[in-house]
Amino acid sequence: MYPFQDVIKELMQFKHLTRRQLAETLGVDQTTVGQWLRGKKKPGYDSISALYEKFGVEPNLLFGIE
Repeated sequence: MYPFQDVIKELMQFKHLTRRQLAETLGVDQTTVGQWLRGKKKPGYDSISALYEKFGVEPNLLFGIE
């Protein structure tokens, strides 16, 4: 079970994405991505949907639900 910020970091590393690129892909600000990576904020429904659709990341995986 991984915290959502670790899943997002791994996704970024695997896809070779910068914060800016991930933010642009998901339609959010770079600041928002930074907050996710620090665990200060969790992705909203729209961002979770976009992560699933664009990268195949299951919503349950983001939050450590098996």
